[in-house]
Amino acid sequence: MPLEILVTMVVCGVVAIAIILHMSGRSAVVPLTKDSATRAWLRHSPDSAVQSARPAATGHAALITTEQGMGIVWCFGADTIARPLDTAKIEPHPKGLCLRFADFSTPSVTVILSSQERAVWKDAITAAPSPTVRSQKTG
Repeated sequence: MPLEILVTMVVCGVVAIAIILHMSGRSAVVPLTKDSATRAWLRHSPDSAVQSARPAATGHAALITTEQGMGIVWCFGADTIARPLDTAKIEPHPKGLCLRFADFSTPSVTVILSSQERAVWKDAITAAPSPTVRSQKTG
């Protein structure tokens, strides 16, 4: 089989699968509630005890408080990602907060928050007992 035909068939197949998954609703973002954020955190970090979960109004992220410190869970398509905030740098973003991690697999995430939520989240993260949380001061 000529390479051009094979490449065309593979590309068309991948596109068709992506369209079918999207049209069937399997690519929809899973909104986070307190319970689903807690379950997501425990799936990523089963040995920690969640004290509280504070989902954002958009439902795309949640701030998690554990005995070990603060963490964040956010949606990535139909799945979730969880990271501790002990080494995260907090930077302001026009749509919310940008959290930069010392992790090559997840260098940063932008959390969409209202201005009120932004202040509450930033205060909660910077007031966390972990001494390694670093925040850049903003005017």
